[in-house]
Amino acid sequence: MKVVVAHGAKDLRLDEQVKEVPGFGEVSVKIQSGGICGSDLHYFNHGGFGAVRLKQPMILGHEVAGVISELGEGVEDLKVGQLVAVSPSRPCSNCTYCVKGLPNHCEDMRFYGSAMPFPHIQGAFREFLVAKAVQCVPADGLEPSEAAMAEPLSVCLHAVKRAGDLVGKRILITGCGPIGALCVLAARRAGAGEIVVTDLSDFPLQIARKVGADTALNLMNDPDALAPYQSGKGYFDVLFECSGSALALNGAIPALRPRGVIVQLGLGGDMTLPVQAMTAKELDLRGSFRFHEEFPEAVRFMQSKLIDVSPLHTHTFPMEQAVEAFELSGDRSQAMKVQILFGDET
Repeated sequence: MKVVVAHGAKDLRLDEQVKEVPGFGEVSVKIQSGGICGSDLHYFNHGGFGAVRLKQPMILGHEVAGVISELGEGVEDLKVGQLVAVSPSRPCSNCTYCVKGLPNHCEDMRFYGSAMPFPHIQGAFREFLVAKAVQCVPADGLEPSEAAMAEPLSVCLHAVKRAGDLVGKRILITGCGPIGALCVLAARRAGAGEIVVTDLSDFPLQIARKVGADTALNLMNDPDALAPYQSGKGYFDVLFECSGSALALNGAIPALRPRGVIVQLGLGGDMTLPVQAMTAKELDLRGSFRFHEEFPEAVRFMQSKLIDVSPLHTHTFPMEQAVEAFELSGDRSQAMKVQILFGDET
């Protein structure tokens, strides 16, 4: 089978590997759609991010969906030919944090396409993927391109949980890439009263407006666009910081009301924080990392039409053009979510 492998920065290849056979409790999934994530782009462009570096060739990808092609022994709840969204989250279920109900902090997490451990955890951009049956959520009624969005949507549903009650709250979202746009959808579904988004490019702001943002501000064109929200010690109740930029975070602090909540999703390396300003306003800083139980929730939200992710899907490439897909995915002026097509959509 063909696999999409990062051998280093700007060295992406379509390699051949032996197709695996599912064991007990496993299934083989014929992958159809796979979305390119920000972490995939970091591996493609820079060979990693922060202290996380590629030390060996690694199959990329963790946002995938496909149809069951083969069942291993003991699998009874899935059937051949069924469309599934595949969760890349594979906690050990035995470590301290798994036992405490925090599987996203598993000490032995095997998350597809991650160079955090060594040997690296190989990813899901391949023609056939052997996965545990419990990772596969039936996605009947969805297109594979929609089902493949379950993973990034899960990230945002987890962030919304970390934020707490959002009913009627005023929300600021900094950074309108796929995660920022999906946070608009997740926050609105959670009852947000007003959502303002910021970015440095018009195209992602247009998508954010399309999926429900009330106001979209281009801080490149107008660096002082948040100034009206700074009077009276601030306006917003919750900030979802999705850019990973210290400048974005620092610029948002004056617009947050006292005792507001900051949920940090963006991963851009270490950031310098305006601790004095945060302390004076008694702001809560909450990290949000990955997800777990939110994955089937994401699929159900899409199946019930309570969340529509389709406006985010802007481009599709066959796997033979994976390099072109990655190059376009980093172009914020025209691409939001770029997906690779591994097989025909059904």
